[in-house]
Order: sequence, then structure tokens, then C-alpha cells
Amino acid sequence: MTQDASHQPYGTPEVPRVAVRGEARIEVDPEIARIGVTVSARGADRRSALDDLTRRNNTVLDLIKSYGDPVEKLETGSFSITPELTRHGRAERVRAYHGRVHLTAEVSDFTALGELTTRLADLELTQVDGPWWALRPTSPAHGQARRQAVLEAVQRAREYAEALGAQLAALVELADLGAEDANPFPAAGAGMRTMAFSAAEDAGPPPLDLEPQRQTVHAQVNARFTMTPPRL
Repeated sequence: MTQDASHQPYGTPEVPRVAVRGEARIEVDPEIARIGVTVSARGADRRSALDDLTRRNNTVLDLIKSYGDPVEKLETGSFSITPELTRHGRAERVRAYHGRVHLTAEVSDFTALGELTTRLADLELTQVDGPWWALRPTSPAHGQARRQAVLEAVQRAREYAEALGAQLAALVELADLGAEDANPFPAAGAGMRTMAFSAAEDAGPPPLDLEPQRQTVHAQVNARFTMTPPRL
């Protein structure tokens, strides 16, 4: 009994196979931007440091939440109160306490983003990092890249077959090698980074003019086809 050529890994002279890789790389505008906000406080005792940190953290949270729907996500990442030790003779004493809270915000309105980052950076003992531009996992750009990769695989296989005087007959296998944003979250320092240590003035600083960073979406597929016997 002979085995069906469509189930044989390398085909047969009567039903040869062609294996190709399709690849696509497209650039699109980002859909969201993430910023990191670090709120700090320093006090001579633990309670005063904690009180100041709580007050500043609430100010930051209220400011970010005041932007409403453009802020799609707001999360607290870490919190710490750390004693600063100093030597006094042979003993160590607490000189001061340092408090810190780290927040992450995800913003979809880039016009609001420039104003928000500027206002945050103008707050007392508040550091702003970012923005880190990205696409949503459900972005249509991912599907567009995958479709282009498949089309390229078909076109490449067809060209190989035509070079042999043959035609594609059927698709045997299509393997997705992944489609991903090449650089969804750039390292800190790749975008805007600013720090401020003075209280905000009534007029406030002018908003930053932030230019969104284009995102590269990459997709690859492996495809195997059967083709008609070549004319050699």
C-alpha cells in the first residue's frame, strides 16, 4: 500500500512540495502611551515622612483621575519607607526617613498626555518617566501584519513553482511564528524623562509637545504547498 503524497513530509516526484517563509513588517502609529510617576517624601521621623508621602500621592492620583476616560489604566506599583542611617560615635542613628510611591498610568489621548506629564512634573518631589508608546494587544495592526505575511508566503511559493514550469496545487501546512510589536515598551530613558522639585505655580507650565513614536509590527509564517509536476 502506498502512502498518500499529501501526508509524506517531502512529497513525491508526482506531487512535489515547496516550503517557504512569509514575513511582513509594518509601521503604524501608537495607540497608547505609558508613563511612570514616582512620588517622594523625606521627614525627620517616620510619621512626618509618611504623612507627606500620603498627601503628595493623593495629589498625583487626583490629578491623573481628573483627566477621565483618556486615562485607561492607573496602577500603584510599589511603596517604601526607608530610614537613612548616620553614624554617631560607634552607634548608628536614624537621620531621616525617605518615602516613595511608584505609579503607572496608561493614556490614549496624546494631546492630554503632554499636558498631564507637564503638570505632574511640576509637582513637588515628583518624578515622571516615559512616555513608552505601544499598541494594544487587540490592535488591528497585528492582524494586518499576519495577513501580509501569508500573502507573501503564497506569492513566494507561486514564484518558485512558476520558475519550474509548475503551479501550486494545495496548501499543506501553515505555521505561525508569532506576530509582535518589535519594541512595545522602550527602556527607561528612550522617551521623555523629566523631574521637578518645586510646587506648581498658579499659571502652570506650558504642556510638552510630545511626538508619538511609530510602532513596528512584525509577523512570520512558514508555509508548505504541493504543486504540479515541474517541466524540467
